[in-house]
Amino acid sequence: MSLIRLNDVSIDFDGRPVLKEAFLKLRRGDRVGLIGKNGTGKTTFLELVLGRREPTGGTVDVTLGTTIGYFSQFSELDGERSVRQTLSDHFAAVHETQARIDEIGMQLAEPMADAAMNRLLAEQGDLLERMDAIGGWTYEQTIDTVLTRLGFDEERRDLPVDRLSGGWRNRAALALILVQAPDVLLLDEPTNFLDLDGVKWVENWLAGFPGAVLVVSHDRQFLDGVVTRIVEIENYRLQEYEGDYSAYVHAKQSRLKMLERQFAHEEELLAYEQAASAARREAARNPSNAVARRLADIKKRQAPRPIDQIITGIYDGLRVSNDLLTVTGLSKGFNGAPLFDGLSFDLHRGDRVAVIGGNGSGKSTLLDVVTGETAPDSGTVRWAKGSRFVSYNRVVAELDLTDTVGHAVNAYPDSLAFTATKKSVARFLAMLQFSDADLQQKIGTLSGGQRARVAIAQCLLSGAAVIVLDEPTNHLDITSTQVMERALTHFPGAVLVVSHDRFFVDKLADRLLVFAGDGTVRETPATGAL
Repeated sequence: MSLIRLNDVSIDFDGRPVLKEAFLKLRRGDRVGLIGKNGTGKTTFLELVLGRREPTGGTVDVTLGTTIGYFSQFSELDGERSVRQTLSDHFAAVHETQARIDEIGMQLAEPMADAAMNRLLAEQGDLLERMDAIGGWTYEQTIDTVLTRLGFDEERRDLPVDRLSGGWRNRAALALILVQAPDVLLLDEPTNFLDLDGVKWVENWLAGFPGAVLVVSHDRQFLDGVVTRIVEIENYRLQEYEGDYSAYVHAKQSRLKMLERQFAHEEELLAYEQAASAARREAARNPSNAVARRLADIKKRQAPRPIDQIITGIYDGLRVSNDLLTVTGLSKGFNGAPLFDGLSFDLHRGDRVAVIGGNGSGKSTLLDVVTGETAPDSGTVRWAKGSRFVSYNRVVAELDLTDTVGHAVNAYPDSLAFTATKKSVARFLAMLQFSDADLQQKIGTLSGGQRARVAIAQCLLSGAAVIVLDEPTNHLDITSTQVMERALTHFPGAVLVVSHDRFFVDKLADRLLVFAGDGTVRETPATGAL
């Protein structure tokens, strides 16, 4: 039986179509990944299912009694109660039952008639059975497990929700949804603020979840691990593909061929994705040097396609010296606890270094120290003379909301837009899904994902020798991420990136800095099978 049904649904927004003639059924046990480019209406679609938005046409039917849990990438959780208390509040039935059991225990300690005692004992027996049925004996363990796996230490568990940062508030909201375990889970970018261990735990939790899941995510490896069906919003319609993300890549490539190359560059990106998927599966089965080299071939030695020629044409005039950065004996800690200690590494032309590890282990702090945002406790950071870097975080923070997209990208200091041909830059921006109309928009009117694309475009065209990126895929749709990957692959300088996106790291990185969480950092070659 279907829990939720969309029947010939259409949605208009400000007179513009968002969705047309949509049909969808969600049954118990379904695992559906909802994908689409930034601005195609994925979040609007979730609001429609939630009943927060009425369709322009058609109907959305929810089976009577179906409970729906919604996780938004922009947390809706607030209040003065702590995270632990907020999760405990969900178990109101447990608390009421326990209170009555305690009350009966006190009454039984007093002298009473046999008949009254028998009535209390019978009620007590019923309440104990009820506690078994509603998980009353294990709810504290459930809360502890969820909070632990999502990275909450004891201090954060007892902080009022209103005092948590945006990222931690998002994680608290996700914890609440997982504890509630409703019939249907609607998840909007649930992995954005999780580390690798947290993402893997959520994958395993969802594997055992008996209800239906509809998830919006750009994380391709997460989609591969969770979903069994992909629904793509494309040209205002829902296009369904059976299987996980890798199966979607193959199926859509075939479909695109039948559509007379309607999307000129998308097929090329899917071909890269298909090759990387196959090599990644082989690397997981046989993590040998030969397999790692084959993955490196996919990263760097693919036969040129038009999309690559556009990118390499832009980078033709960029000259980068061999030695770029030397980090020696770097240490940094907070409140007496070391994040990293005695860390040394170099960056050279062509290096692709990914920084990975658990939340709070010091990954982003390392980027802040390297880029001069934060001073180290000891050690040195030496940039080679004339070697310029660009920091994605700084670019995002410094976006001028009153500027237009086109001017912001093309007028960035030392931008390659001044040295490359106007045609090649225009084609590159088109691949990043900037239409002529988009280039005239004010940045302040854009969504978070669209602003992220502006910042990525500025970084890729900055003319810097080193690009420093902190979770660059968090707010990008999959197509924009693919274009970024191709650009970073051909970028002649070095890339230093923090990311929990396993697919992205596997396709790009040749070295890893692995943060253990105890102040130690291990440097290792990338094997292509995170």
